Amino acid sequence: MKTMVQKIGLGGGCHWCTEAIFQSLRGVSNVQQGWIAALEAPTFSEAILLDFNPEQLPVNALLQIHLSTHSCTSSHGLRYKYRSAVYVFSAEQKAEAEKVIQALQEGYREKILTRVLLFREFKGNTENYLDYYRKDPAKPFCQNVITPKLRSLLRDHGKWVDTEKLSLPESGKE
Repeated sequence: MKTMVQKIGLGGGCHWCTEAIFQSLRGVSNVQQGWIAALEAPTFSEAILLDFNPEQLPVNALLQIHLSTHSCTSSHGLRYKYRSAVYVFSAEQKAEAEKVIQALQEGYREKILTRVLLFREFKGNTENYLDYYRKDPAKPFCQNVITPKLRSLLRDHGKWVDTEKLSLPESGKE
């Protein structure tokens, strides 16, 4: 029996960071970076769309990684641009994501602000910003923000990292 690849959207931090994180995971076959609007939140916010195989990367692991790699409990002033969200494509997927986030809440002192929203529309970024980290990891933003997140990903969620896809310098793969 062939497993169906699922599509899900994730937003929370900079889409360059989120793109690099989820490109590095096993079970993820495609990551599109840009902006997503939801039925309940029609303004666009930085996010990614990804295709994943839940047999290789279960939804609970995917959402745990998402929550731990951005400020999911912070109500900062740029939430309109960096909405903490999971964008789903069905009522079943919405119920599953809400259940997983509720279960993960036990691991956080503050309330998780991540919203589970029904996907409405995606706008891809321009070509020059796609695959941002992999194109030039030496850029200051990449070195100062994305590389530390990728090192944390490897340290905290190494079980789910595909080392063939991880874009860290060799010294970062210890």
